[in-house]
Amino acid sequence: MKRKCTSIVWASAAFALVTMSGGGAEARIACSNGYQLVQGAWLATPYCQDDLVAQVAHQYGFSASAAAIRNNPNYKRHLCRFIGQDIRIKDSCDLVSPHGRVPF
Repeated sequence: MKRKCTSIVWASAAFALVTMSGGGAEARIACSNGYQLVQGAWLATPYCQDDLVAQVAHQYGFSASAAAIRNNPNYKRHLCRFIGQDIRIKDSCDLVSPHGRVPF
């Protein structure tokens, strides 16, 4: 009887372990060149634009992370002062440090 109880406990523990660690769907934002995949369409979002600014900054030799850019607008402004004229991130940088006219 004791052996049967022990095997039931082990089977239950194994089932619980498999269920809790099972391959649940992992929600992750898919970005490509500053655009986010939303319901099958690519949309420009601030999250992905910040990722693109970080990628371009790395190409210019800056050690910038997307999280640092997202969490600190002054850091993004600082980077945009140096690399903001790059055509890939010009629109994103114009939002934090506009030159000349401010968009409506």
